[in-house]
Amino acid sequence: MQLLWSLPSLLLLAGGALSFQLNPRQNARRAPVSGSKLDAVENLGIVGGGTVGGGIVEILESNRDLFTRMTGKEINVARLAVRDMGKPRDFDTPSSVVVSDNFQDILNDDSIDTVVEVMGGTTLAKDVVFDALKAGKNVVTANKALIADCLVEIEDLVNSVNAKRGSEKPVEFRYEAAVCGGIPIISSLQGDFVGDEITMVTGIINGCTNYMLTSMDRDGLSYEESLKGASELGYAEADPTLDVGGFDARSKLKILIRLAFGIDVSEDEISCKGIPDLTKEDFEYARMLGGTIKLTGVAKKVADGNIAAFVSPTYVDDEDTLASIAGATNAVEVQSKNLVRSTYTGQGAGRYPTANSCINDIVKVARGDVNPLPFNSKNTDGVKFVNDYKSKFYVRLRYRDMNGITKDCGQLCADNDIGIYSILQNPIKNRNDAAFVIITESVKLSQVKKFVSAIEGLDWCRGDVFFMPLLRDEDVGA
Repeated sequence: MQLLWSLPSLLLLAGGALSFQLNPRQNARRAPVSGSKLDAVENLGIVGGGTVGGGIVEILESNRDLFTRMTGKEINVARLAVRDMGKPRDFDTPSSVVVSDNFQDILNDDSIDTVVEVMGGTTLAKDVVFDALKAGKNVVTANKALIADCLVEIEDLVNSVNAKRGSEKPVEFRYEAAVCGGIPIISSLQGDFVGDEITMVTGIINGCTNYMLTSMDRDGLSYEESLKGASELGYAEADPTLDVGGFDARSKLKILIRLAFGIDVSEDEISCKGIPDLTKEDFEYARMLGGTIKLTGVAKKVADGNIAAFVSPTYVDDEDTLASIAGATNAVEVQSKNLVRSTYTGQGAGRYPTANSCINDIVKVARGDVNPLPFNSKNTDGVKFVNDYKSKFYVRLRYRDMNGITKDCGQLCADNDIGIYSILQNPIKNRNDAAFVIITESVKLSQVKKFVSAIEGLDWCRGDVFFMPLLRDEDVGA
């Protein structure tokens, strides 16, 4: 069975000029909705007045009455902390909102129930999140980097704070927007697989690189051309290293590993290969095989019951659901014993998709939903992380024509116990700079690394050898 969840982007448009009005009262509360007898209020302090922060304010203002009916409370943005008070904003701020450039104003305001952190980074943002929790305030955040870096610390702090609250309602830590923006993968892993056993999580979890790879495949662009296009559309940062190097996807994968398998893994332990070494030639060979190339994050149970994971370009067959995920779209596939295969697809970034996930968390907190285990339970069965895995591999070698190349490859494959499934080669145009591809049988990553290292030491090999796993072994034969 396959479940396909598609999330359309929110089309909420803000109008009007920017207007900040500072309220000098430290503990100001917004008046209830006109004509309402409602006294209950959920006061928010938003830290970050950029793209996502503006989206949150807009959605809250556009749907105020609906959220009041859903939660029994008026959800009120009481304070907004921004880095630069003089910077123009592209959203209207309600006149009752107290705007300042000091996030401590939010933390020190006893009337604030929930702190929404959308400033990003891992320094000041960490202070905001940790101090808010220590002050007994709920936290909603979209900060994947902070969570990936401090997951265990956050979990310990939430447990410590709530242990001291006794019979008081526990503080909530919510982070739906931190992984894949508008896709509700966090809440799904928290609640939809409690009676199931997850065996694999696979994701196209970086929109910038998926846009680039789509351009390279469909439009025949080079890596450099596709990166330029991504930059022009705002998908790539000025320094795109986190995206194209696979590091952004690795941070998200670490969080998914904890939720799906209950183990904490250092990001540095997760094998990570980005897309800069991919060429037009690789997409030509992928088409010869009947598929395409996607940057994926994969975590899966291996033969001994332990967990292996990687971020890498992967060959994906055209009939695979993930092959059809184009542009900046994200997708996460969860394989499990009961549901078999569930695929979630939607917008992984952007103002309204990310703000929408923050809003969902805010509404849950205002409604009184309680999740005592924001990262799910830790695994207590002795499951460990292993940074080696088995797969069929695509290995592309560049060479200058010499006698004995085929013999060398065959011998080194035999030396490393690697079976060859097939060899691919386009017509040779330059005998001093040609290429061919080996598709291996299913072998360990460590075996392929040894083979590649040996090949790169031979006279005929030109430059580094490129290799990547196939997403599924069955994609090229039994």
